[in-house]
Amino acid sequence: MKRMKTKILILLAIPVMFYACKKDTYTSKPQLSVKSINSTVLKTGDLLYFQIQFTDAEGDISDTLWVQKISRTCPNTAGVQFISKNKVPDFTPTSSLKGILEIGYGYNANIPGYSTISGCGSKNDTAYFKFWLKDKAKNVSDTLTTDNIVLLK
Repeated sequence: MKRMKTKILILLAIPVMFYACKKDTYTSKPQLSVKSINSTVLKTGDLLYFQIQFTDAEGDISDTLWVQKISRTCPNTAGVQFISKNKVPDFTPTSSLKGILEIGYGYNANIPGYSTISGCGSKNDTAYFKFWLKDKAKNVSDTLTTDNIVLLK
């Protein structure tokens, strides 16, 4: 009876080890995930700050981080939707690169060093953000989509 339990534990451990190894595999196409967002509810003058984690097999992340804001409340209002092209800082590429890109926006505010985003104006705005990254070899990541972020009027 004791032998059977040992065999079952070993068989269960093998798929877990395989999955754990596969999870850390880096690909030529950059991979993105949200590390943190400083707030999901903003009032005028607040800073919306994202930390986006990336991985890349060749480590040639040195082109562009694209950011798109999409309003669920005012989907066709000019100025509420936007696409922002952001230059990734230069650094020395290394294989199996993992890092964090930080980007922020002032909500209806001119905060030095940050672009400004706006909401619907006369009512609260619920929006989400999409991120995608391009590397030197022109590989484009999958699109990362955030949860809703509320911009209070």
